[in-house]
Amino acid sequence: PDLVKQTEEKVKLIKANLKVASDRQKSYADLRRKEIEYVVGDKVFLKVSPWKKVLRFGRKGKEEIEIQPDLTYEEEPLRILAREVKELRNKQIPLVKVLWRHHNTEEATWESEETMGQQFPQLFASGKFQGRNLN
Repeated sequence: PDLVKQTEEKVKLIKANLKVASDRQKSYADLRRKEIEYVVGDKVFLKVSPWKKVLRFGRKGKEEIEIQPDLTYEEEPLRILAREVKELRNKQIPLVKVLWRHHNTEEATWESEETMGQQFPQLFASGKFQGRNLN
C-alpha cells in the first residue's frame, strides 16, 4: 500500500508539472498568434494529407498539386511566352520565357531554349510561337 501511495503521488506531481509546462507553451503561442485575413487573389496553400496532395487557391481557382515524399512536385510548362537572345562576349544564348502550371504570368521564368527543347519537346512541336518576340 505504501508503494502504491508513493507512486500515485509521483504521478500527480508529474501531471502537475506537465500542466504547468503545457500552460506556459500555450501562453507563449497565444502571444505570437495573430488574425490573418485573405482576399480574392491571395495565394493560400492548404495541406490535405501528409506528403500526398496540396490544394492551392489562387486567381485561377482551386488546384490540386501532387506532392512527392521528398516534398517536391512536378513542374509542367504550359507554353512559351517570349523569346530572347542573351548576348555575352563570345557567344549568344537563346532563352525562352516559360509559363508553368500552377503559376501566373508574373512567375514565368527565363530558361535555356536548348534545355527546354530537350526536356519538353512538345512546347516546340507545333512550330507556332505562342508569345511575343523580344529580339
